[in-house]
Amino acid sequence: MKQAADRGACARNDPPDIGPEAILSENTPAAPSRLSPAQARAIFVGLMLTVFLAALNQTIVATALPTIGRDFSDFESLSWIVTSYLLTSTAVAPLYGKLSDIHGRRAVMLASVGIFTLGSLACAVAPTMLTLVLGRALQGIGGGGILPVAQAVMADSITPRERGRYQAYMGVVWVTSGIGGPILGGFLAEHFHWSLVFWLNLPLGLAAALMIQSRLKQLPRHERRHKLDIVGAALMMASAVLLLMALSWGGTRYAWTSPQIAGLIVASGIVSLAFAWRLTQAEEPFLPLTVLANPVMLTGTAANSCSMGASIGLIIFVPLYYELVQHLSASDSGLALIPIALTTPGSLLSGRAMLYMRHYKRVPIVALIIALAALGFLVWQPDPALWIVIVVMSIVGLACGAVFPVCTVSIQNALPNHQVGTAMGAMNFFRALASAFAVAIMGAILLAGLGTTLRHGIDATASRLDAPGADIAAVFRWVFLAGEVFLAGALAFLLLMEERPLRGPDT
Repeated sequence: MKQAADRGACARNDPPDIGPEAILSENTPAAPSRLSPAQARAIFVGLMLTVFLAALNQTIVATALPTIGRDFSDFESLSWIVTSYLLTSTAVAPLYGKLSDIHGRRAVMLASVGIFTLGSLACAVAPTMLTLVLGRALQGIGGGGILPVAQAVMADSITPRERGRYQAYMGVVWVTSGIGGPILGGFLAEHFHWSLVFWLNLPLGLAAALMIQSRLKQLPRHERRHKLDIVGAALMMASAVLLLMALSWGGTRYAWTSPQIAGLIVASGIVSLAFAWRLTQAEEPFLPLTVLANPVMLTGTAANSCSMGASIGLIIFVPLYYELVQHLSASDSGLALIPIALTTPGSLLSGRAMLYMRHYKRVPIVALIIALAALGFLVWQPDPALWIVIVVMSIVGLACGAVFPVCTVSIQNALPNHQVGTAMGAMNFFRALASAFAVAIMGAILLAGLGTTLRHGIDATASRLDAPGADIAAVFRWVFLAGEVFLAGALAFLLLMEERPLRGPDT
């Protein structure tokens, strides 16, 4: 009777009675509504296609960048094709998570895919580098919501203990995009036109929208009456954009000690302080303090962020290592990059561990220890045989893949369902910041060691380098050491993360 009265109060927009039971239910994670196997499969088919859209975009564009630079005769602005997407997608990720908690996952996911597809169209028809960069920024505004909302959908539809078996399904997405993206992007750019990389998103986006519209109707709903803190959201996004601009421009467009970079960092710090003050003053903060203060949220997000920073940083700069040190062609370096991009085996191992093991952290902990030892070998001996480098990168990719599902599911398991969207948005936000930080550090190391801005492309850089290959390899030793530091951080935070029993049919 009390629940019926509360529902009636909500329907009249009157505040429900807040008693001890309500307070308890607000702070205690509730198990997702159980779906039949057929319903769960239907939701996941739609979800997989949507995540594939975002995953493919991360890999297919990278191999087309040199062709785009030659087409527009503008290599100096080429990095902004990546940076503009990174800036906008990072800034809006927490906003999408919060909106999905307010308005439901399906509506917000449809909006995200729609904006992403519209941005893809703008990129495909872009006549200049500037319009292409703006189109990528619009893509990022849409793409920034796909992964956090997809993670929230996963939390809504399946209990944490059962969730491990579905890692195999999602693993297909990352395998396909990890292998097919770089190859397809390079093939389209070399034999047809680079714009096909973006035209391809239109039919995929339409198919994903249709799947979302039909399949996610069965998704359990966990919305609560929330207020969206517009001021807090604007402060958080502004702080992120200023910091990412400093990390992207530092050492390339401007010196790290220049007034421009210092000004961006100081401005980001001031806005961050304003955001922190807003968190304590707002009636309902943009990032609830109960979410930020959760110990599993803190340590899990930190471990995830460090792991992602190591992975993304190496994915960005290892192709340069392959070309300058191992003397591979651009296409061969793309193929050699596949092992580190394939994090699926580690994800599958962690998924099975969560399903059957009580101490499910052991898999990523052991994987990270092995990865630290393997990458440490490259720090000690940065110019080994090519097959050794590929093996090391495979181990690093496996370890990073093992960290992600354990930390993500642990965070979802520790929070109420109506806060999962907010938590996933925040987690992806900090992961992106860590990735940008790792890229900035590794880029600064290379710029200092190679003595060139690399802005004119690999061929021009190689022709300017008078040092033998062994000296170039010595520069990359410090890049590998930076990756080692990030992996060590992931291991430390993972050890600190509480290993709570996963909710499921037997708990």
